[in-house]
Amino acid sequence: MAEIRTLDEAPSTKGVLRRFWPHLRAHRWRIGAAMLTTAAATAAVVGIAPVIGSGVDAVLGKDSGGLWTAVFVLIGLTVARLVLLAAAELQLTSVGERVVRHLRELVVERLAGAPLRFIEAHRTGDLLRRSTGEVAELAQFVRASLPDLLGAAISLSMTVVVLLVYSWLLTVILLAVFLPAAVLVLRWFDRDADDAFGDQAAAEATMAAQFTEFVAAGETLRLGGGVRARLRRFGKSNDEALRAANRTVAVQNRLETMSLLEGLSTAVLLLLGVWFVTSDQISVGTVVVFVLATKNLFEGVLNLSELLAELQLARVGLARLLDLLDATERPVKQATATAAPARADLSTSDLEYAYINGSEVLHGVSVSFAEGDRAGLVGQTGSGKTTLAKLLSGLYAPDRGQVTYGGVDLADLDEADLRGKLVLVPQQVHLVDGTIADNLALAPTAPTRVDMVSAVHSLGLDDWVASLPDGLDTVVGRRGDRLSAGERQIIGLVRASLVDPAVLILDEATADIDPETSARLERAVDRLHTGRTLIVIAHREATIQRLPRVVTLAGGRVVQEERAG
Repeated sequence: MAEIRTLDEAPSTKGVLRRFWPHLRAHRWRIGAAMLTTAAATAAVVGIAPVIGSGVDAVLGKDSGGLWTAVFVLIGLTVARLVLLAAAELQLTSVGERVVRHLRELVVERLAGAPLRFIEAHRTGDLLRRSTGEVAELAQFVRASLPDLLGAAISLSMTVVVLLVYSWLLTVILLAVFLPAAVLVLRWFDRDADDAFGDQAAAEATMAAQFTEFVAAGETLRLGGGVRARLRRFGKSNDEALRAANRTVAVQNRLETMSLLEGLSTAVLLLLGVWFVTSDQISVGTVVVFVLATKNLFEGVLNLSELLAELQLARVGLARLLDLLDATERPVKQATATAAPARADLSTSDLEYAYINGSEVLHGVSVSFAEGDRAGLVGQTGSGKTTLAKLLSGLYAPDRGQVTYGGVDLADLDEADLRGKLVLVPQQVHLVDGTIADNLALAPTAPTRVDMVSAVHSLGLDDWVASLPDGLDTVVGRRGDRLSAGERQIIGLVRASLVDPAVLILDEATADIDPETSARLERAVDRLHTGRTLIVIAHREATIQRLPRVVTLAGGRVVQEERAG
């Protein structure tokens, strides 16, 4: 059986930044420039403490020249800090937005090209959450937190260097008191952060999926009296999301222990500083530098620890997003030396297919449709007709066996070439919000208005278009709800004619529509199939009788093939 890739509810964040690097590689020079600007801005901030310390020593030594030098340098650092911080934030935000834009486009492209089997195997809400919510949260992190995160990390490194220059002994003592405790707190946070933040993201995705399903099935639930049961189910998911959120907050609150460490370390620093000054080992200015720089050090650690929670959220979201991109990555097709002919036979050989839940639908189906054939696929509900149609059109890939067009496996055809040769008009034609012309423009041939009018005329549908309020500019409404099922099917046929396929596969929808629209559809189909192969999933006896060949399926197998007369 072909491998079916599925999404992980809580994908691991291990190595997520390494996996994300290929998406950053194109922006590495901009990232490098932003990092340099951030480092320069941070250096200006860190340099303030030594300048103030030198000013204090100048005052104590009655060195007016040294004092004025310190004052002017301090003013310069303050101005440079403001300018460089603004520039660094602008650069980081700019490059971050470029990366986020790339991700948005990539997610849409991957989902648009993902196998139908993958889309149908996952809840719409979860796909929506990953393709929009995760990207939006990543964008927010880039805009609001990433500059602070990088600034805090660089500030910590530079501050430690400054402290070592002034007094390596006092620095070592300070780090010995503070660093081990800080590491323990961070490890305590990190121990449960992955699970806590991952569970919260998964719980929120479940809620989003259930809400989407609730809205989509609103009419059915009301008619069937299932609203209360669905609400109870949603309530349980909401409770689970609340528990996950509370656990995340509890894990996040562990970082508040840093405040206690700051107080203890400052007390130790002041005691040691007084001792070293009285024993003439360091100057008062050095103590001032340590007090100011250490304050920066603690604030940097506190900011960094607080930002770690946001970083963890970003890592979880990024892991879920990369999981989606990995699952929808399509293998590169090898170039084939055989060009697909304009018209050819369509055949299957020992075709087998099972859905994601393991239920097999087709078993060893071998059937052939000659060029120009007109055939019907018939059988009871669940016999495998629609699944076979989707395999014939290349929307599904078989688990075993193959589907060939002109002797070429569909898997070896270029996607654009495949879509131009084989077209399936489903029973439920999906429309986008807009006009009829907007929906016809979705045809891959990028039709002009003249093309649309010509296609309508060739199918004998001028009278139908004329009967509409605004002709081709008639608004279809959300999901086409301003049109009848038959009219939506007509739009599907016109769209198919604009492609001019070699094989047209039609999931006939005339069983539940009015006789006038049904007759109009049948006349359009008669015109459309001329010069091409027509395969119809037939439901009505009248339709079956009009087809020269009928293929009957039962239990996922071809049980009979008949030809008229």
